[in-house]
Amino acid sequence: MDRIQSGGIADKELSTLLARDLLVPIVHNTTYEALRDVSPMLASRSGLSTAENPMADVAAKLAELVAP
Repeated sequence: MDRIQSGGIADKELSTLLARDLLVPIVHNTTYEALRDVSPMLASRSGLSTAENPMADVAAKLAELVAP
């Protein structure tokens, strides 16, 4: 995987979303270690993994997080 270049618009948008707790990383068919190679900032956040939890559990947890 190629690493996301820092300093671009996408990096700034990602920083803004992470700072406001508007982004929940969910890894599927990969690992946080592999994500760290591409985006250390995103991989540093707590998130959900389909390798550790069934997709139904991931969806339920995500629904809890976004519920008003």
